[in-house]
Amino acid sequence: MTGAVEALDVRRSYQLDGVAVDALRGVTMRIEPGEYVAIVGPSGSGKSTLMHLLGCLDRPTSGTLRIGGVDVAAMSEVALAALRNSAIGFVFQSFQLLTRTTALDNVALPLVYRGVRRAQRRQKAAEALDAVGLAHRLGHRPGQLSGGEQQRVAIARALVGEPAFLLADEPTGNLDTRSGADVMEILGRLNAERGVAVVVVTHDRDVASSARRRVTMRDGLLESDSGAA
Repeated sequence: MTGAVEALDVRRSYQLDGVAVDALRGVTMRIEPGEYVAIVGPSGSGKSTLMHLLGCLDRPTSGTLRIGGVDVAAMSEVALAALRNSAIGFVFQSFQLLTRTTALDNVALPLVYRGVRRAQRRQKAAEALDAVGLAHRLGHRPGQLSGGEQQRVAIARALVGEPAFLLADEPTGNLDTRSGADVMEILGRLNAERGVAVVVVTHDRDVASSARRRVTMRDGLLESDSGAA
């Protein structure tokens, strides 16, 4: 994926006990390659739903979502899975690491699904861990790492496939202030040095201040966008 991510009047509704709930009520935005964007808003604002759509984890009920110029609605599930693996990196609040697996093998996991040979994927995983300052923790399992270190492993895993687009959902939510600041510094550095677009979804205004562009969600709508023309 080399192009922008674009949402045009995107809406997403869910059925809850037979009642339609509108999580997104018509969102239009565009994220350019290499941007650093924070999507902020209170619980229930629609920011997590928007993140799931941008990450191709879900499809809009209506409207158009284009990833790299391709309409998501026209893609098969297999094609969507391939796009996620090749072009989008994910960082979650709860780390989502395999507890019995070393940091090295956790980071190498996305490359397994690409069919990359073991020696090459372990080399790439080691390089990704080095990029987040964990070259000395390759053989450690998650339970042997601090929360901040676990999140850095998760960032390395998101980075190892050289994505064009990295989505971070409340990346500091389970971290203390110092560890959270370290994680945000790493995301900012990766954006600046590697040109990977970073989108951080958060309710924390301090975390959002790290981004060059801030999008505010409320009640399923885009309330403000500092990058809007």
